[in-house]
Amino acid sequence: MEFSILFEYGWVLLLLIGLEGLLAADNALVLAIMVKHLPEEQRKKALFYGLAGAFVFRFASLFAISFLVHVWQVQAIGALYLLFIAINHIVRKIIFKKGIKQDVENKEKKKSSFWGTVFKIELADIAFAVDSILAAVALAVTLPNTSLPQIGGLDGGKFLVIFAGGIIGLIIMRFAANYFVTLLKSKPGLEIAAFMIVGWVGVKLSVYTLSHPELSVLPEAFAKSLVWKVTFYTVLLLIAVGGWFLSKDKESDSSQVEKTSNMPL
Repeated sequence: MEFSILFEYGWVLLLLIGLEGLLAADNALVLAIMVKHLPEEQRKKALFYGLAGAFVFRFASLFAISFLVHVWQVQAIGALYLLFIAINHIVRKIIFKKGIKQDVENKEKKKSSFWGTVFKIELADIAFAVDSILAAVALAVTLPNTSLPQIGGLDGGKFLVIFAGGIIGLIIMRFAANYFVTLLKSKPGLEIAAFMIVGWVGVKLSVYTLSHPELSVLPEAFAKSLVWKVTFYTVLLLIAVGGWFLSKDKESDSSQVEKTSNMPL
């Protein structure tokens, strides 16, 4: 495999690790809130079942989308979904000063039974899996093809990058989520930046969809052109850097951070 292709694949994988880290932290905090009313032993079991569910749903989503990724209708739905979750999260966070975690806390005031909580966690896992896989596919789909055999309907190299991103997301959710939760608390602008990146990735998938041969709204070669790739990654880096430097450092609520860090994620 040529060095330029390896470099491009490595760069996309690094982006996926960073994005998965921020999204996994948000997801992990939501799960922690969902199970906090349970006794500690049941809490551990519920989170274990949740992690197992996340593993299954990510694999199922990846294999399903690998066969459908070249269908422009599926691409369009994926692009609209990524744009929706990004706009919905940012609007609620900035305009209504209300985040996903607060929604979950409000819903969890009516305490669920153990299996009721596990069921809610699995539903959340499905949403998390779809978000993660769609974002990964949108980043990887315009990568150059490799000499690896196809898996499903995807080039083997692209499939492995998306697969690696999903596995890394699960590892972060299990072992490094507390660090990312603390980071999001100290630099809250990173959460908005993460969802702005999700929205920008949705734009990337939209461009890829509009370049589909059956639509040809944009030239087919445009989605894979150097000009578009440079534009996409430049804007993405500006969003990430802006989220870091424009986010005011905030003293974390020590008791809240301590509770989160003690959760057996």
